[in-house]
Amino acid sequence: MIKRIHHFAAAVLAILAIAALVEPISPVRAAPAERFEVTSLKAVRPTLVNTLDAVQKRDAAAARDAFGAYDSAWNGIEFYINTRSRPMYDLLEHQYQPKITKALEGATPDFAALTPEVQGMLAKFDELVAMVEKAAPLNALYDEVARLRIVRAHLREVPPALKAGNFVKARASFKNFDDNWDSIEDLIKARSADAYVAIEKGMIEIEDALMPEKPDVAKATALVNDVMTRYNAVLGDIAKDARAANR
Repeated sequence: MIKRIHHFAAAVLAILAIAALVEPISPVRAAPAERFEVTSLKAVRPTLVNTLDAVQKRDAAAARDAFGAYDSAWNGIEFYINTRSRPMYDLLEHQYQPKITKALEGATPDFAALTPEVQGMLAKFDELVAMVEKAAPLNALYDEVARLRIVRAHLREVPPALKAGNFVKARASFKNFDDNWDSIEDLIKARSADAYVAIEKGMIEIEDALMPEKPDVAKATALVNDVMTRYNAVLGDIAKDARAANR
């Protein structure tokens, strides 16, 4: 019996010795994953970087496209910012953005004047991300709102593209919305089964309306607006609950 105990003790000591040797070279534990809020904000940053790059290259068309992409991406995450810091929201939304948008409308923008504006906006955006990284999480409903807004941003691009006669862009934007619909459809369905069914039906009709080489702009726009109205109703309900839970 004593001999068996000795053998068992020796085996345990051997295992502990091996563990002691292995531990120093074991992989470093992965850092906690970033919150959805933080990753969503960081995903917007490249659009401002691209805008600055285009401005510095004096490429007006590329700058307009990049800043248009920023505007669309910003719409997805601005609900966070409006809650986190109203002054920062006002600075980005009501000061920098209109000024840069207006400057890019001209056929020959003043790139020398534009460059510091975009640089300033990018610097403030980085301040914003740093602030959010250090802040406590908002309630989970804010993430639901952001997910819905981020996906909706693609659908919002369709009517302006149709109005401009850019049917390639209209189809691409709707495809992006359609491709990402699966990621948020359960949020819609959980709030309103009727809205979910109507949106699904409307999406099929939009896809059909965009198929012709030259779509009927009025018809396609009306279909998109109808889907948007139903989508926004659900989004509005969740946003209302998010604000109430944050008080």
